[in-house]
Amino acid sequence: MHKEFIPKLFSLLKQGITKETLTKDILSGLIVGIVALPLAIAFAIASGVSPEKGILTAIIAGIIISTFGGSRVQIGGPTGAFIVIVYGIVQQYGTDGLTIATFMAGFIIIGFGLARLGNLLKYIPYSLIVGFTSGIALIIFSSQINDFFGLHIAKVPADFIGKWTVYFNNFHNINWYAISIAVATIIITLYFQKIIKKIPGSIIAIVLSTIVVVVFDIPVDTIESNFGTISNKLGFPHIPDVDFETIQALIQPAFAIAILGSIESLLSAVVSDSMIGGKHRSNMELVAQGAANIMSSLFGGIPATGAIARTATNVKNGGRTPIAGIVHALVLLAIMLLFAPYAKLIPMSCLAGILIVVAYHMSEWKQFRSILKGNRMDIIILLTTFFLTVIFDLVIAIEIGIVLSSFIFMKRMSESVNIQDFSSDDKTKEHLFDEELLDIPKGVILYEINGPLFFGAARQFQETITNTHFQPKVIIIRMRYVPLIDATGYHSIKEIIKTYKARKIKVIISGIGKPLRKDFEKNEVFAFIESDFVVEEIHIAIERAKENL
Repeated sequence: MHKEFIPKLFSLLKQGITKETLTKDILSGLIVGIVALPLAIAFAIASGVSPEKGILTAIIAGIIISTFGGSRVQIGGPTGAFIVIVYGIVQQYGTDGLTIATFMAGFIIIGFGLARLGNLLKYIPYSLIVGFTSGIALIIFSSQINDFFGLHIAKVPADFIGKWTVYFNNFHNINWYAISIAVATIIITLYFQKIIKKIPGSIIAIVLSTIVVVVFDIPVDTIESNFGTISNKLGFPHIPDVDFETIQALIQPAFAIAILGSIESLLSAVVSDSMIGGKHRSNMELVAQGAANIMSSLFGGIPATGAIARTATNVKNGGRTPIAGIVHALVLLAIMLLFAPYAKLIPMSCLAGILIVVAYHMSEWKQFRSILKGNRMDIIILLTTFFLTVIFDLVIAIEIGIVLSSFIFMKRMSESVNIQDFSSDDKTKEHLFDEELLDIPKGVILYEINGPLFFGAARQFQETITNTHFQPKVIIIRMRYVPLIDATGYHSIKEIIKTYKARKIKVIISGIGKPLRKDFEKNEVFAFIESDFVVEEIHIAIERAKENL
């Protein structure tokens, strides 16, 4: 098996893990498991599913991602990024639709890994990632207003504008107890770790707010009042009934889950690499993420990926092998089996406070502001993706963002191709070619091409060279700095040769080494030009030009 498809844990076990490292991993896993609990519950509720589905996802996906993943320290589980997609799927297709979409997404992610696309996903523009991440953060924040203010709205619309319309119509129902709990939760979550670093503030907020609500019988919504009791049973794997029409309807959301999950997991792996000085195996990571989503869906869980915040917590607490991630999942399993019945007492406003902190950290407002000061094209990608995510749909935002980024990239690449006529400007010619060139005789035009000759630049190349102002006898096209020619580029070269042949003008192509010469043969360029007129050195091209004057 190729090294990139060997799980990191297997390699580390082969090398041997020291007792000291193992101890640190177990302690880190305990802490991360406690950190993950409130997030797993909050993400599930915000996604429109019951709380135990979030815990189940963190357990099953956490074990699989750590055991079979390509990163040393990645922590897997449900994340805030999926809330928007999951909520939309549940509203439209129900929990069975979510299970099918997650199941399909798992196989798509495995396909990405086996096709070695893990190396390509890192090329998605940063402005696009910040755009949809900030958009998701705003949507998460908006989704928590009902519980934050204790408005007790039974049915909140899924769309952004609809949500806020309903909120404004119900602000007269504000519950000041709910607001007090939510604000206290935000303060404790943000600042408690400055007092005691090892205990997450979110857990302290949950424990305190639950005790206060139960002891003083405070009238606020709780998990029990909204969802009933939380199950502490794992259940059996189950696939809902599925037909071709359902698959057709869910293929787009499944791809959105797959793309978003792949991007987030690899981003998390890259961030953790920089923290520990490691190097993850991106394609193995994707295969593990795919398997985790398949297994999570079979047990009724929600989509999972690498969680940046929990992974960073793991690293900061001394985790250095995947054993920490496995311990984190086992801690969650123990908590679920022992304490799930008590979790129903948690106030909804407390979970709203935790998710608002998550939204704040996700918002990347500093990076958003920084990009707004930068390149105009990056600003267009950022704002387009952001507004499409917030107002319409995350799936549409990612699709249009990637297409827009591709077009902008092609435009930039085509602008980078430089085509200059050096035959008429002696100073430029001397500066560029120094002493390597003989004098270019009259009746000869020399063009120098710099940059990739691909479909984005081929039209400019063709028009520049064919639109000469006078009738030369020979044209030399120098291509020593052309690293790439695609099918459109070769088509343009053939069209140029045909155009000048019709005008009885000879074309000589210079700077063509052995690799490019083979490509010329494959693309049948020699059917239009004699092989003697395709040369490697410029002085040979000039000699050929003189011979044909």
